[in-house]
Amino acid sequence: MEKLIITACICGAEVTKEHNPAVPYTVEEIANEAYSAYKAGASIIHLHVRYDDGTPTQDKARFKECMDAIYAKCPDVIIQPSTGGAVGMSDDERLQPIELMPEMATLDCGTCNFGGDDIFVNTENTIKYFGERMIERNIKPEVEVFDKAIRLNKKGFIKSPMHFDFVMGVNGGISGTPRDLVFMAGSIPQGSTFTVAGVGRTEFPMITLGILLGGHVRVGFEDNVYLEKGVLAKSNGELVEKAVRIAKELGREIATPAEAREILGLAPRA
Repeated sequence: MEKLIITACICGAEVTKEHNPAVPYTVEEIANEAYSAYKAGASIIHLHVRYDDGTPTQDKARFKECMDAIYAKCPDVIIQPSTGGAVGMSDDERLQPIELMPEMATLDCGTCNFGGDDIFVNTENTIKYFGERMIERNIKPEVEVFDKAIRLNKKGFIKSPMHFDFVMGVNGGISGTPRDLVFMAGSIPQGSTFTVAGVGRTEFPMITLGILLGGHVRVGFEDNVYLEKGVLAKSNGELVEKAVRIAKELGREIATPAEAREILGLAPRA
């Protein structure tokens, strides 16, 4: 079985310091949390950015500040900006970080309820638009799916081989159960790779099964702020360390950033 790629989603757009005081907002905090995850074994930093007061933003300049600060601490890490942004943002607002020419970026697929009154809107035309913009810039999309996998690969809007991120356990999305993960993993095109992200209490059960199924995993404050029931994680690094322990118990070696690039078909970092 190939080595395990660990992605750290270090802050997200919804979780706040009220949920866990260690959630990063400032450029320095984001860089420090990225480093804690990288040092623990993460090859990919899934990146949302905030203003210093915690307000989520897709501002290109803020992304550049944060990415430069992360690279200063983790020069070979893969930074994967989110184009999901926050609920209510326009398509072009969400796409700003791809102007920085990252190696990867997320491409969210499918409209879904996102808890309470929030609706995360991704129309078919939005998905096509995002896919075309990433192809133009040679950016590999991580296809984030909150329900069954999409079909636009056959129409040329997303290139093969595809890399998926199954985001499971979101209210309004697919549940974080073994039955549903097996279904999702069996639904993707042959030759694809996948990462599993379990939200809240589903995080560690889902990544454990994902490891066994030969997939890759995502952990971090965006998805879950607890190390175990009732115990807040002190850093993203602690969550990555737990994922590493589980992987080693199950016989999966951890991929370095260079090995992750090879698995995902990315060019070596200069």
